[in-house]
Amino acid sequence: MLHARTTSARSARAGDVALWAALAATTGYGFYEAAAASLTMDLLLPLAVLAVAVPWSRRRPAAAVVLVNGLCVVGLADPATPGNAHVLSLAALSCLLGSRVAAARCPLLVLAGCAAVNLAACAVLRAQPVWWFYTLSVLPAALLLPWLTGRHWRGRRQLVLGGWRLARGLEERQHLVAERARLTERAEIAADMHDSLGHALSLVALHAGALELSPDLTDRDRADLTNLRGTIADAVEQLRDTVAVLQDPPGRNTGAGLPVDDTVEDLLSRAAASGVPVCWEQRGASPPLSPLIQRGMYRVVQEALTNAVKHAPDSPISVQITHEPDRTRVSVKNAVPSADGSAHAGVGPARGVGRGLIGLHERVAVLGGSLRTEPDEGWFHVTAVLPHQATVRTGMPAPGPLTVPGEPGRIQEPASPAEAALHPAPDTAPDPALPESAEQLASVRGEARRRSAVAFVAPVVAAVFFVPSAVYLAWQLTTSVLPPSHFDELSVGRPRAELAPLLPARAYPYPPDHARSTPRPPGARCDFYRSGRDLLGDVDLYRLCWSGDTLSAKDTVPARRP
Repeated sequence: MLHARTTSARSARAGDVALWAALAATTGYGFYEAAAASLTMDLLLPLAVLAVAVPWSRRRPAAAVVLVNGLCVVGLADPATPGNAHVLSLAALSCLLGSRVAAARCPLLVLAGCAAVNLAACAVLRAQPVWWFYTLSVLPAALLLPWLTGRHWRGRRQLVLGGWRLARGLEERQHLVAERARLTERAEIAADMHDSLGHALSLVALHAGALELSPDLTDRDRADLTNLRGTIADAVEQLRDTVAVLQDPPGRNTGAGLPVDDTVEDLLSRAAASGVPVCWEQRGASPPLSPLIQRGMYRVVQEALTNAVKHAPDSPISVQITHEPDRTRVSVKNAVPSADGSAHAGVGPARGVGRGLIGLHERVAVLGGSLRTEPDEGWFHVTAVLPHQATVRTGMPAPGPLTVPGEPGRIQEPASPAEAALHPAPDTAPDPALPESAEQLASVRGEARRRSAVAFVAPVVAAVFFVPSAVYLAWQLTTSVLPPSHFDELSVGRPRAELAPLLPARAYPYPPDHARSTPRPPGARCDFYRSGRDLLGDVDLYRLCWSGDTLSAKDTVPARRP
């Protein structure tokens, strides 16, 4: 796991370095192509900002977009042109914002905030129309369209990952179906065993009952036959319980219907009456316990007594039941016999136990408890801790975890609610609620519809806002053009009425600052006109100064500050 994290971190750093190198190359090319660029402001500062913004694009992608948008705002202050290479960096980080942030509300607020800052910068700088057009068209397109592309990329990636998860779920479901078939076969074998072995045990109990009536038997023999018949009846009952557990449908609370008339006290009393050296004590007030917990306590004591009598006969056995506020502790310990038959020495009986303690571990684990079996200083301890209420989930079978067929070391997790809804048990009614897979499919479809709506509506809204602005700006620029031939025909000293046919419909409303600051004749009012129809490039301006209604001066203002 640590190696995988290290590899992922290295690949992330390598990707950041590659992205920074690409954006730095575009920045360097823009600096090289600029006519009069500052080394600090136009190269070193952007490279430093990109070095911070690119790593931020993973943890704080919105902050990275805002940071690079600041470079574009600085570029708007350039008197030569508003365009620069930073718009490419802005588009790249906006695309990463869409691919790395699932929500849409916060990124849209960030993009709207960046657009507002750009417009405010144009207003503060009193930018020319071309700058406004660039701010209203190119910069919003660099913010919005790459963000939509990144969201589409993220949605496609999630769809592919969802397909792989579905394939993995189908593979695991196949294992579950195979395991269910194996459990069904095991239940059928258990039922057959119950029918045959139960019948044989019933015949033995019947013969024992008949022998009790024989007049040739002593009282001791009749008592032994009575105990034998009771033991056989218990064996039949235990066999019935086992088959009931194996055949219990998933919709029932496993073990809730098992008979619990026989208590731990009855079990210990019978063992003591049979000559087993057992002593027991109970600590704490007995709380109300569920039938599953009562049967679990019974099985723990029963299995511990059986193992003690089998592996350490005639050794003392101590049973202690302690009721705590939220759990009950059952402790059974017996002396371990040595090789010469004396107690408190030698090897514990755990070596001789087989399936009994393993099954007991599984039963206690299913109930939400824990079981420990270990030798300690000449004693063998069996300690179980059980909650007062079973934690088996409703609708899930009570047996422990299942192993995948052919892979004994791998534990198969229980079926999810979606799998249970897709494959209900034959004897249970289907859940009226939608399965989890259907809910996920509806969620994915809804998200895809929302993304499609945003991808369609966002350009339409942008077009509704940008197209009229662009049309209005183009109308202002084209209707304020004074052709050079008409400018040459204008003569100083002629009245405005005579020159009106040569003048355009309106004056140019956005002259640059250096044009406004050019000295004018005293008392004159000056109008500016564009000398060409180029909408994206800078053209020279014609200045006409009027004293009243008479043309008093005319001159040409260069497009750039001299």
